[in-house]
Amino acid sequence: MTMRVLMLSKALVTGVYQRKLEELAALPGVELLAVVPPRWVEKRVGTLELERRFTAGYELAVEPMRVNGNHHLHYYPGLKRQIARFRPDIVHIDEEPYNLVCTHATRLARQAGARTLFFTWQNLLRTYPPPFRQMEQYAYRHNPIALAGNRDADDVLRAKGFRGQIEVIPQFGIDPDLYAPRAHDDSDRPFIVGYLGRLVPEKGVGVLLDALAQVTPPTRALIIGNGDDLPTLQAQAARLGLSASVEFRAGVPAEQVPQQLAQMDALVVPSLTRTNWKEQFGRIIIEAMACEVPVIGSDSGEIPQVIGSAGLVTPEGDAAALAQAIRALRDGPAQRRTLGVAARERVLQHFTQAQIAARTYTVYERLLALPRS
Repeated sequence: MTMRVLMLSKALVTGVYQRKLEELAALPGVELLAVVPPRWVEKRVGTLELERRFTAGYELAVEPMRVNGNHHLHYYPGLKRQIARFRPDIVHIDEEPYNLVCTHATRLARQAGARTLFFTWQNLLRTYPPPFRQMEQYAYRHNPIALAGNRDADDVLRAKGFRGQIEVIPQFGIDPDLYAPRAHDDSDRPFIVGYLGRLVPEKGVGVLLDALAQVTPPTRALIIGNGDDLPTLQAQAARLGLSASVEFRAGVPAEQVPQQLAQMDALVVPSLTRTNWKEQFGRIIIEAMACEVPVIGSDSGEIPQVIGSAGLVTPEGDAAALAQAIRALRDGPAQRRTLGVAARERVLQHFTQAQIAARTYTVYERLLALPRS
């Protein structure tokens, strides 16, 4: 069976994510067109220019975007032309259902006779003002399948009235050849606990610093990231007497993450749930796990489901429990090795780009088998 799939995704400006498309395009009968913008303006990190890193086996079409940088209002004026040219069987809208881009793409796809599905990370039950509430309901009525990036997003879809099929699949996996175990002798270097991500209050880095202050003898820490919380965290480290043992580094591009993880003996993801946010997945978790770096995560949102039994989970905001987990890994090299091996195996079973592509392909087959609405 041949299936012509058009995927619409601003996330694909990041080159490492394009590996999923190579895996999809290699599956039986798939002809794939990815429509992406030339850049995406992300307020938290700046302008992300399109990278062409994994582009074999499918077509990558660049379409200018209107209202770039606005998650709710952006869309592609040239999408109708791309649909008419490619004549897809499926339009995979890799966007939230309450955003204009999803409404626009769903409408154009239906006019062309294509089936559609959308993706959502939204794991909080929110009521949106007009016109976003109406756009969300339009997507619910006219998309028979939704991809949810986490279990809470599945629950939110049901609570808000979506009656179609839901498959819980992360948006992207990782390439295990890029994220691979490192080789070093633990005996010739101090234990290093790390954090890599945004420096904002909800990410809980302050809890990590409080935990490090309770770890004796002192443990070295490497904190990598950008954000408004950096001065506050540096001041906290100084106040706790940690300036000599905690190193702050600027954030790095996605392709440099494996090298940074290679310097860590354990990664901490101490996220804190807020009324308007909780951890949707935590991609850095599977990146570290693939590198056999054991992970200590809080129990915010999807973190426990991602880690499974291949790492340690502590109550969010509990610095004492986090300190205990750090000590356990520092003082237990055998446990670190066991968890590291288990972590990579979990990624290979569930979170590679090939695994995500294969599961998405199965959803496409189900979508094409459904009666038309």
